[in-house]
Amino acid sequence: MRLPIIKHTLGFIQDNDADYILETMEVLEHLADARGIKDEELEVIGELISNLAGALEVYAEIKSGVAEKEALNAFMKRVQGAID
Repeated sequence: MRLPIIKHTLGFIQDNDADYILETMEVLEHLADARGIKDEELEVIGELISNLAGALEVYAEIKSGVAEKEALNAFMKRVQGAID
């Protein structure tokens, strides 16, 4: 997960609608099933989907009243905890 991508996506969600991100994730998932797709391309698609999903999680916390910085920090700690 890349924090700059998540932050940038948060700005889009706040200016528009989270449904755009959900629809984008659906399109990426559909592309991942395409015949002839290479492993490197699957990795990129997976990383994009992960970052978009992360941004949606952080956005949900922000909507519930958590400050953006706190929500981002908490999310990244959860991600780090899952990796370790």
